[in-house]
Amino acid sequence: MKNKIHSVSLKQTRCEDKFWSPYQKKVVDTVIPYQQRILNDEIPGAEKSHALANFRIAAGMEEGEFYGMVFQDSDVAKWLEAAAYSLWVHPDPELEKSADEVIDIIAKAQQEDGYLDSYFTIKEPEHRWKNLLEGHELYCMGHMMEAACGYYEVTGKKKILEVAENMADCIASVFHEGHYGIPGHEEVEVGLMRLYQLTGEEKYSKLAAYFIENRGKQKDFFHREKENRDFEIFGMDPDYLEYNQSHAPVREQKSAEGHAVRAVYLYRAMADLAAATEDESLKQACEVLMDNILQKKMYLTGAIGSSGEWESFSKDYDLPPDRAYAETCAQIGLVFFAKSMLELEPKGKYADIIERCIYNSTISGMQLDGKHFFYVNPLETNPGLSGEVFGMKHVLPERPGWYACACCPPNLARMILSIGKYCWSESEDTIYAHLMIGQKAELDHANIAVETEYPWKGEVKYILTPKTEEAFTLAVHVPGYVSEKSLTITINGEAAGYQIKDGYAYICRTWGAGDVVQMSFPMEIRKMYGTVRCRDTVGCVGLMRGPIVYCIEGVDNGLQLQALILPRDSKIEEHKETEGALAGTVTLTMNALREADSAELYSVNAPERTPVTMKAVPYYIWGNRGLGQMRVWIRE
Repeated sequence: MKNKIHSVSLKQTRCEDKFWSPYQKKVVDTVIPYQQRILNDEIPGAEKSHALANFRIAAGMEEGEFYGMVFQDSDVAKWLEAAAYSLWVHPDPELEKSADEVIDIIAKAQQEDGYLDSYFTIKEPEHRWKNLLEGHELYCMGHMMEAACGYYEVTGKKKILEVAENMADCIASVFHEGHYGIPGHEEVEVGLMRLYQLTGEEKYSKLAAYFIENRGKQKDFFHREKENRDFEIFGMDPDYLEYNQSHAPVREQKSAEGHAVRAVYLYRAMADLAAATEDESLKQACEVLMDNILQKKMYLTGAIGSSGEWESFSKDYDLPPDRAYAETCAQIGLVFFAKSMLELEPKGKYADIIERCIYNSTISGMQLDGKHFFYVNPLETNPGLSGEVFGMKHVLPERPGWYACACCPPNLARMILSIGKYCWSESEDTIYAHLMIGQKAELDHANIAVETEYPWKGEVKYILTPKTEEAFTLAVHVPGYVSEKSLTITINGEAAGYQIKDGYAYICRTWGAGDVVQMSFPMEIRKMYGTVRCRDTVGCVGLMRGPIVYCIEGVDNGLQLQALILPRDSKIEEHKETEGALAGTVTLTMNALREADSAELYSVNAPERTPVTMKAVPYYIWGNRGLGQMRVWIRE
């Protein structure tokens, strides 16, 4: 493909950002060590993990029984990948030594034929590959492949990469055109595409294509599999085909269905494969699925997977804020999917959704202390109901320290530490700047220093040091909420010539050392309204400023947040916070009305309304100042 777009590696970027650098420091200093201790069961009172012990037992290094979820291996893989990125952000010989020791254990646990899964190795070795619906073998191996690629990219050490390659060869020896099989939980497709992107070996992309192309081809596969085996793990329904996206071949799927994490992992792999093979019909399938998510199945915060039943997408426009599932991993997976779509075709809507997720519904999954995490990210909580009543037991009003199914915390750690590689793509003649994050980037066409205080200020500078005397294009993403009339772009202080296409400002010229491109736009407060098809948001308004979604909390606004009403003509003011958990953020205050509380269940008298001042804070930071109510959608 002429002028094909390619990704940028993490080692080409160095984050120096007022928003993201503190997050990365928190992950490096607190989250990575904390999670390592969790995986080693070294924190008294914390939820038992046993994940590393499982590997040691599988390796014959100690005695014991498997403990934990069947996919417990993936916690170690994601931690290892996050540790790799941590070594790039902040080199640490002790952490590298610990990671190498973990890799040694993993390598010892790998079987001679390349098979690697501690659950089946320890507990049911006779049942390898016999429960693809529930067994998560391919899921765990996919995450280990991702970890291997990340660790090799940062350290250059091949041991874990060799483990991954042997694993892939083992998978290829089992699954081929003469032996149909697909994973119940997609992820191996992602890992195989990562291996292909790293090594250039087409056998990995072909194996990924095998799993992708065969999904939905034999609709009775999981049913027959269950009939032919004498054991089960979760007791999942093999005929609920939408749950694992096997209800139709991938090119025939028109809407996002089933388990949200599985879905976006599959879609990411589809996009990666479409880019690698220049498959136009697969690209179109990805576009259809992405548009269905963005237009009918995504919360204002960028969260997806609204149903607590099977952690899944619900029907179109069914987005209840107080019963939202919105698993942290789902939003992270959507970020990954959107970045892969940007490498198929740079469109601002994909960069917009990355922004929407990374500044709202992903980092909301972690307490500011780095030791408490949400699995579920609701848009409304009501202590006494949330986490307690039927249909809302999954909606916790406070972040727990750890939990048995701990897929989200290490997933969030790896996303935060690798944020730099989501900022850029390149082609033969163009640099694409997708995100406004302060950093130094060493790209093919130029070194670029990015200076910004985004997301709080609408201004960013790109300082270029070109590596070629030939002209090339810098294509800068313009957020979808910015109008062309309000946008200002200058080069060295003078008005720049540029063209806007699909959400990017294209600037083509012969660049000189030290050229400064500056983009400025107003950060206006926006009132957001849901379609009347979304029953739960009718009569309500959401607030946004830049990419940040706002919410109201009881700590600022008292009890019964549902009694607050925002008049349509209310003036909203901004405030830069300097102290406490909100320090560094921009909060909003506005004139509002509060309806009087009453002990009477019903009354013929309308409640009296009293003028009050209401305060809204960034959604991502909610729940850091004590237990209380929270709402994103405010009555208008």
